[in-house]
Amino acid sequence: MGGIFIIATVVVNTLLWADLSKPLPWLLMLCLVSFGTIGGWDDWCKISRKRGIAARTKLLLQIITAFAILGLWLWATDTPTTITIPFLKHMHVDLGILFVLWAVFVLVGASNAVNLTDGLDGLAIGSLIPNFVTFSLIAYAAGHWGIASYLHIPFAGTAEVAILGTTLVGASLGFLWYNAYPAQIFMGDIGSLALGATLALMALMAKQELLLSVAGGLFVFETITVIMQVLYFKLTGKRIFKMAPIHHHFELLGWPESKITARFGIITIVLCLLALMTLKLR
Repeated sequence: MGGIFIIATVVVNTLLWADLSKPLPWLLMLCLVSFGTIGGWDDWCKISRKRGIAARTKLLLQIITAFAILGLWLWATDTPTTITIPFLKHMHVDLGILFVLWAVFVLVGASNAVNLTDGLDGLAIGSLIPNFVTFSLIAYAAGHWGIASYLHIPFAGTAEVAILGTTLVGASLGFLWYNAYPAQIFMGDIGSLALGATLALMALMAKQELLLSVAGGLFVFETITVIMQVLYFKLTGKRIFKMAPIHHHFELLGWPESKITARFGIITIVLCLLALMTLKLR
């Protein structure tokens, strides 16, 4: 129910405050609702049938949805197919048609990374909030010609994205009030898949998706630990960590949930500050 609360709050406030004559708010809401629908179906299957939808089916639905959203984005806007390299602002790589595949990878990857991180009370949302703040600021900067020129970042016309981003911050704070340990409410897949994908789309629209790997480094690390655990176990029959994702490893070491959540949150804040610092570097 927590995921439904967040999605509903964001959609209502976006409809109230965003400039709906522009396509970006609609695309972000579509991303939020469509990925939330996939997660909601999975949650409902877990409740009604005691087993979620098959992993391959879930991934295929995410990929199809990502292609549809990104296709609409490229059709409705004149966004360039280039990517910006952090720390090397004057270097832009034009991927051409491959940009669609890259963007799908970012969207689906971020969605699943947040889903993997959502394993302890307040952990995923505590790391998402600093990222939403960071990319709301980046989106506003990339949508303001003067600020974008001063920071030497691509002007992406994403000022309206900041409205949805800050609404996500507010809705997430409201959710965290009840999700902090011991949690009274959970976001489920409906929330984690939707929020991860929407964060990724914000970064893509602002042309700073590579900065997501910095600001969202915790999500990346959580995913890497799962990949490492699976591959190492298949090769050797042994485990690197007591349990993956990595937050469960620390939990089995005896760390309290509150300590893991607090420390992972601090790490995320530091990474988000590092990402914002790169905007000032020439």
